[in-house]
Amino acid sequence: MGTRTRGLANNILSNGTIDATDGLSGTIPASNVNNTTISSVTSLPSSVGDFVQSTASDPSPATVGDVFYNSTSAVMKVNAVTTSGAWASGGNLGTARYFLAGAGTQTSALAFGGATPSGSPAAQSATEEYDGTSWTSGGGLATIRYLLSGTGTQTSALAFGGNDGPSLANTEEYDGTSWTSGGSLGTARWSPGPAGTQTAALAAGGVPTGGGARTGITEEYDGTSWTSGGTMATPRGYLSGCGTQTSALAFGGSTTTPVANTEEYDGTSWTGGGNLGTARQTLAGAGLQTSALAFGGEPGSPTNSAATEAYNGTSWTAETSMTTARRSLAGANAGPSSLTAAFGGKTTVAVANTEEFTGAGAPVTRTFTVS
Repeated sequence: MGTRTRGLANNILSNGTIDATDGLSGTIPASNVNNTTISSVTSLPSSVGDFVQSTASDPSPATVGDVFYNSTSAVMKVNAVTTSGAWASGGNLGTARYFLAGAGTQTSALAFGGATPSGSPAAQSATEEYDGTSWTSGGGLATIRYLLSGTGTQTSALAFGGNDGPSLANTEEYDGTSWTSGGSLGTARWSPGPAGTQTAALAAGGVPTGGGARTGITEEYDGTSWTSGGTMATPRGYLSGCGTQTSALAFGGSTTTPVANTEEYDGTSWTGGGNLGTARQTLAGAGLQTSALAFGGEPGSPTNSAATEAYNGTSWTAETSMTTARRSLAGANAGPSSLTAAFGGKTTVAVANTEEFTGAGAPVTRTFTVS
């Protein structure tokens, strides 16, 4: 009769034991189970679902490890983890300008005010909104100005200070559609360092009326009015800032020349932090007091910088430089330092360029290539 064999395929339960209904019993040792490969699979049950999802756009937020097919661009993609920070090109502003202000995040940013170089700087009121791909027009500022500062989100932003001949004290609040007047700064000035939100903002330093002198004055906004805060150790203008009203960071700027100084605010007073590697003014920044990013600016007049530096709460380290070196730019300062955007500014002319930064460790979408 030959050798009789017993098929076990349909008698092994999910826990590895043998179905005893056919007179067999026991457990198969793990060492006897080969789980290294699966071959000759031509289909999967519908209950399992598609192995690779098909989507008309890249999923957001990105989840590391996801593999998907983008049916719009007809390419396979995977969400991976970045090993180092990098800048990538985004959509251009509708109006090229410099000395503008920014707010929001990389995928929901706001650009407002600024100047275009028609003779002497021509102040702008234009507001533009960014969705991570392109810019569209928003409601214009009530007061045209450049060298202003901004903070908050795309639908709850704050614009304050600036210049249109004299220094300005005007504050305006944006609701995602239009700007309305808020309480005026106690000290009119341009280019103060911004931090915080629309209802809990900070204005640090700047250049008061008269132009030459810098100030260390700090003011705090509660959504209605500005009140005095602690004075900065180093009076300066053309600086950048980020963080919250009670945990802010101010860095760079100029006294009479560009400086590298960093100061940290605790809601009451300023203390010294680690210096920037590259001293510069008219730079932009984003992030928190313990995780910030500084990019672009002017190391000397009239030179431009593409330098990007990351702050860990103690010291600055060099990051990947921007593609376009520029000064007098703005940034999406409400988002994390690992995911921000830089836009506008000046090289030898006003520019409309937008660049998006993705920091080390953040999810990033990569495209499969065939060779």
